[in-house]
Amino acid sequence: MGLVEAIILSVIAASTPLLLAAAGELVVERSGVLNLGAEGMMIMGAACGFAGAWLTGSTFIGALFGIAAGVAISAIFAILTLGLAVNQVATGLALTILGIGLSGLIGAGFVGEKITPAAHLYIPVLTDLPVVGRILFGQDAFVYFSILLIAAIWWFLYRTRAGLVLRAIGDNHTSAHALGYPVLKVRFLAVLFGGGCAGLGGAYLPLAYTPFFIPGMTAGRGWIALALVVFASWRPIRLVGGAYLFGAVSILQLHAQGAGLGIPSQLMSSLPYLATIIVLVLISRTRASAGSAAPASLGMVFVPDR
Repeated sequence: MGLVEAIILSVIAASTPLLLAAAGELVVERSGVLNLGAEGMMIMGAACGFAGAWLTGSTFIGALFGIAAGVAISAIFAILTLGLAVNQVATGLALTILGIGLSGLIGAGFVGEKITPAAHLYIPVLTDLPVVGRILFGQDAFVYFSILLIAAIWWFLYRTRAGLVLRAIGDNHTSAHALGYPVLKVRFLAVLFGGGCAGLGGAYLPLAYTPFFIPGMTAGRGWIALALVVFASWRPIRLVGGAYLFGAVSILQLHAQGAGLGIPSQLMSSLPYLATIIVLVLISRTRASAGSAAPASLGMVFVPDR
């Protein structure tokens, strides 16, 4: 039972950054914008989040630094794609390259440094319960916030007028503009929100997952977060299951290596990414379950006529 508990705790920790980044990307894509720069925003959040925590000694301030870094990078994307109508795919890829390079520059002076990781919740009696105690009542604040964030996004999208407007813009920006809705403003705010979530997801890595910073520590998690949005058919609740599924694949391949199964470590390390490719292929072949759920205006440039 101790091993099962350890595996579940590891899966939750591995899934949280994916869930945070994917939650923000889901809102962005629901507005009709395709931002492929999640990897760049996450690594910038990791570098700036660690720098903020190391300089101030506060994990909370480090998280704010990570969010601010993600918002700043996403603002560049928004200005180019929404203000200047630049191609979204090319801009997102360029944003990833920029984020990876800039994070290496910012984090160069912090490599080898360590910080105190985010504290875990402890409730007497409840946290000490066997198996479920630490799983339900012993997580750090990032884990609980990620679940609350998904609930808040679901409520916003399906229970508020603003969420309805955002979904309408994602489905048909021309009609939404004709009705008087501020398409570019809504999309700009959605992009900033997505950037903040990606930055927080990246900051989680050095602030809670591992208490140090190394260049490239996101290791492709931004691309997995992008795939998760498609895997979840652009629905917030499904995003939780997808994030924890991919987190489980990442952790189980480590345990499989430790068990000495004789499988090359390089192949085991590639399993999360192979799973991502397989899932995307399966979804693309099942348009009824996923393709029809995609926002109709996703990735399309909008230039108002007046």
